[in-house]
Amino acid sequence: MVTALEVGLLYAIMALGVYLTYRVLDFPDLTVDGSFTMGAATAAVLIVGGVPPVLGMLAGTGAGVVAGFITGALHAWGGINPLLAGILTQIGLWSINLRIMGRANLSLLRERTVFTPLREAGLMGSWWSVLLLAAVSSVAVLVLFWFLRTAYGVAIRATGDNQEMASSQGVNTAWTKITGLALSNGLVAFCGTMVTQYQGYADISMGVGLVVAGLASVILGQAIFGMSKLWQAIAAAALGSVLYRLAIQIALDNGLDPNDMKLVSALLVVAALLIPKWAPLRRFRMKRRHGAPPEPVSEVPA
Repeated sequence: MVTALEVGLLYAIMALGVYLTYRVLDFPDLTVDGSFTMGAATAAVLIVGGVPPVLGMLAGTGAGVVAGFITGALHAWGGINPLLAGILTQIGLWSINLRIMGRANLSLLRERTVFTPLREAGLMGSWWSVLLLAAVSSVAVLVLFWFLRTAYGVAIRATGDNQEMASSQGVNTAWTKITGLALSNGLVAFCGTMVTQYQGYADISMGVGLVVAGLASVILGQAIFGMSKLWQAIAAAALGSVLYRLAIQIALDNGLDPNDMKLVSALLVVAALLIPKWAPLRRFRMKRRHGAPPEPVSEVPA
């Protein structure tokens, strides 16, 4: 249970990146699979080379920002379909990540990472490490909430809500898309730098299918905790990551074959997509039962 919480809190930062593109920009970005590995690979290579872990994490995050920038530029300036732009960048990053690591797998077991002090103190796998990771995820939630409430953050949100309206108000929608994608993949890459140090290795396939896990986290969390307010939608995405990892852990503990995890992820996404569709119907019946007219349901974060 504690391990599942640790992993869920680690991946919560990735879920925030997916939320930024999927919910805020309404952009189906598949770059996530490649930028996550790119952040992990960059940090791992630098740490093995003797660079302090924090600097390695900054470099990995920057690499993710560049990956998101490329996807945004392909779409905004090249006129390429959003889905295809993400696929093209993701495919290219596979080869780039192999070049960065020089091999398919890179071990960090003998290297000093940001988690080394916790392991030496015997705190990993305890509630203390859970609290620490919860604090890191909470900071990420607060920073994203603050940014999306700034003038530029509002412009990014407006671009996702109605690009034509935002453009008519003088917003450079090409740059807001590029910026949003760069920030999103920066968050995803930062998560990759944390995960590779947590598990002790970087692998070329560690990001495969990650976008499905991110979508599952965002949709599941917002279906359960709601998304009527901006802070609520952001926090729900992070909490959804924890719920998703707990659900996976429970399934594994009850005899699930690890090879079926992708299927479970897909089923969780389907379930999370169906929950909101049934919720308005339940509220409608409850209102009718009590003789009051139903209230309109808004799914757009304030």
